[in-house]
Amino acid sequence: MDDAFISTRRRQKIVFISLLFLILVFLLLDVFFGSVSISASDVIKVLFQDTESPLKTIIFDFRIPKALTALIVGVALSLSGLQMQTLFRNPMAGPDVLGISSGASLGVAFVILGFSASMSSEGLQGLGNWILIAASWIGAGAVMILIMSISARVREIMTILIIGIMLASGISAIVTIMQYFSAESMLKAYVIWTMGSLGNLTASQLRVLLICISGGMLLSLASAKMLNAISLGENYATSIGLNVKFSRAVIFASTSILTGSVTAFCGPIGFIGIAVPHISRILLRTSDHRILIPGTILTGGIIMLISDIISQLPGSESVLPVNSVTSMIGIPVVIWVIFRNRKYSGAF
Repeated sequence: MDDAFISTRRRQKIVFISLLFLILVFLLLDVFFGSVSISASDVIKVLFQDTESPLKTIIFDFRIPKALTALIVGVALSLSGLQMQTLFRNPMAGPDVLGISSGASLGVAFVILGFSASMSSEGLQGLGNWILIAASWIGAGAVMILIMSISARVREIMTILIIGIMLASGISAIVTIMQYFSAESMLKAYVIWTMGSLGNLTASQLRVLLICISGGMLLSLASAKMLNAISLGENYATSIGLNVKFSRAVIFASTSILTGSVTAFCGPIGFIGIAVPHISRILLRTSDHRILIPGTILTGGIIMLISDIISQLPGSESVLPVNSVTSMIGIPVVIWVIFRNRKYSGAF
């Protein structure tokens, strides 16, 4: 075997072990830190001893579900971004940049605002969770298909990005009109939802989210070889016998499920989808999606856990919107990608 290949494989193993270690560390830190100051010894007692401390409610009902939600959200959005960047062959593609998250938001708006006359702000439980998430999938999928059809005719990256931004603005205008005619209680619920939150999920919503993201992840893992072929061009993919239409359908379904599920319950969360795939490529130094997909899963989980910890402002009673933290982390990566690809000609 080539020495360089062996060296790369060894390096990738070290990176994966490090990522697994870091994800466990930050998962624990997310449980230890919060807006309510709790000593490490008290947290350990609650976690490993059968006590009836009032702190048990804070840790088991709020902090652990929130940490798990952060992990799930990071995985889902990062995988969505990786698949979109490969499918569109565009390093700037991401759920929020191309309007996919906006499409999912429109689906949620139809449920929350469109049915305000027959549904209370507390009424989205049980079957309502599935209605909410299905509407989000439909909205995300519709925008993704529209962007894909446009990208088949327009090859310039900036043109596609501008069209995505315009679509997002158009969707925002539709939502604004719906807000104008909606009931006050549902309007308040929708505005709070748009700020993005990891800590407001009920147990039933977290269960539904976990089921949906698991399905999207399985589709993503199954599409690794398809993504490898598509990344080399559709002509090449067709020449080796790949059914491109079927492959697109699988990737569309996976991306819509991942992005739509997160947006439905946690609101639109930006920059994770576009930034994390690039971080994974830097760490792993490969374009092989059989390696990139698990690497992106781990990296996305870590970045989102870090964002959640920062948003809690440990030691303070204030809490930042998680969207502001992901923006601060993601924007420098996006700027770096723009400068790195300033002479980019069209092939990703």
